[in-house]
Amino acid sequence: MKKILQYLFEHKTLSRQQAREILVNISQGACNDSEIAAFITVFLMRSITIGELQGFRDALLELCVRVDLNGYEAIDIVGTGGDGKNTFNISTLACFIVAGTGQKVSKHGNYGASSISGASNVMEQLGYKFKNDTVRLRQEVETANICFLHAPIFHPALKTVGGIRKNLGVRTFFNMLGPMVNPSFPKFQLVGVYNLEMARVYNYLLQQTEGRFMIIHSLDGYDEISLTGDAKVITNSGEKVMTPEQLGKRAVQAADIYGGNTVEEAVKIFVKILKGEGSWAQNAVVLANAALALWSTDNYARYDDAYAAAVDSLESGRAYGALQKLITLQ
Repeated sequence: MKKILQYLFEHKTLSRQQAREILVNISQGACNDSEIAAFITVFLMRSITIGELQGFRDALLELCVRVDLNGYEAIDIVGTGGDGKNTFNISTLACFIVAGTGQKVSKHGNYGASSISGASNVMEQLGYKFKNDTVRLRQEVETANICFLHAPIFHPALKTVGGIRKNLGVRTFFNMLGPMVNPSFPKFQLVGVYNLEMARVYNYLLQQTEGRFMIIHSLDGYDEISLTGDAKVITNSGEKVMTPEQLGKRAVQAADIYGGNTVEEAVKIFVKILKGEGSWAQNAVVLANAALALWSTDNYARYDDAYAAAVDSLESGRAYGALQKLITLQ
């Protein structure tokens, strides 16, 4: 690793194969914490190349515990994180609203590294037991329309670097990798990214996969649809800018989507919204993200039809029912 670090400190970049080999070595415990922290820091000081990102992705997928959800046309709704906005768990809430419509969901998530509360923090607090048993995960998808995949128990590298990432407390290239390495390989993906450069990188990489995807970025810096400003929406077939009025009927303020200061606060907000007791602004943001996810599956002719399905899922209680069913299976 010392030779690699010296090489990188000379402003050189890694080939796809070199990147793969290094992350495999990290996963297998060949590097100490100081070396890993130094390695991660390199990519905080310059942009990661597409080749490097592909190599890191190759390593994670090569080593991952795969989940066979064949027969279910599942979707994952996930943000890269690292936008520093500390919103409530919008993408995870959107997953349950989508599940409430009958669409199968395979949610990939982790503990918050650069935020107060990641998806895994919330799910754990709600009583979900992390597992990588395909039989049980398939049962969850069949019964509740949703399963949760806690990234570290599927990806050895993420487990190895988890403590280091938390101690660093800033966005790293692992944030970029998360949405690209769902071990169930869902047919559909809604991916939120924190800047336009990352959106272009994701567009390039996801165009090479077989699945359908939608990449979203709120132009004021959120890695999800925030309704605080216009958003870029990119799909397999093109891209456009959509307004808060188009996506959620009207704009909201940043303070309206604040996520709290503790995991406990985040969970209270989460349950309140899922029960249909959230504020108008909270509901609108979650519904917009869920609607885009539904629209991306091509099961709805118009965005407004997908939005109406999301509203019905939340207001009927089916979204909250999906959570209740999931927790009873633990």
